Amino acid sequence: MSDSFSSETILQVHELQKTVPTSDGELTILTSVNLEIKKGRTVAITGVSGSGKTTLLSLLAGLDTPSSGSICLDGQRISDLDEDGRAAVRQQRVGFVFQSFHLLPHLSALENVMLPLELAGERDAHGIATGLLQRVGLEHRVKHLPKHLSGGEQQRVAIARAFATSPDILFADEPTGNLDMHNSARIADLLFTMNRERGTTLVLVTHDMQLAGRCQDVYTMENGHLRLRERS
Repeated sequence: MSDSFSSETILQVHELQKTVPTSDGELTILTSVNLEIKKGRTVAITGVSGSGKTTLLSLLAGLDTPSSGSICLDGQRISDLDEDGRAAVRQQRVGFVFQSFHLLPHLSALENVMLPLELAGERDAHGIATGLLQRVGLEHRVKHLPKHLSGGEQQRVAIARAFATSPDILFADEPTGNLDMHNSARIADLLFTMNRERGTTLVLVTHDMQLAGRCQDVYTMENGHLRLRERS
């Protein structure tokens, strides 16, 4: 893969490597990963537990740094930035949905969605957050704390929060992993519908092949290597 960056490309990864120290020496988690994602695409990364897919997602989102190789987000080489620089990129360009929701327990549903807007200096944080919670069907739960919401409701709050700042790219790590079948289907529908409505690029990690199959591109992690699955 070349280092040139197309205007249609939002994410480009070149020869990515991640190793971590252990008591037995260095452990290689990712080996020579190359990836290019076009704007507006939906992409799934699958693989068994321990294959490196969540590590890869953390690197792509700027939550961690690679041992070697490069990551460019919309032309900006985020793998060269320090933590403050990566945090600024995440705040301005990136949305997240996690398996365990990651809502702040002392804030209401509305306040959780307002928080990234307030951090971004949005003057109408209340109005935007209220509208997003209506969009995910939780207008009647805006004042509830996370502990008073079901798992499916918490994930809907998390999705509303993820889209609050109109990110260019949204990363989802096992977004339905903690939910029952009914709520999993509802959350998946909501995630893909809102992603399509807002023109966001979606990159999700999942072991659920049915969920992965809804994406335009499906990759598999195997022993630290990434490969594109051929469509049948």
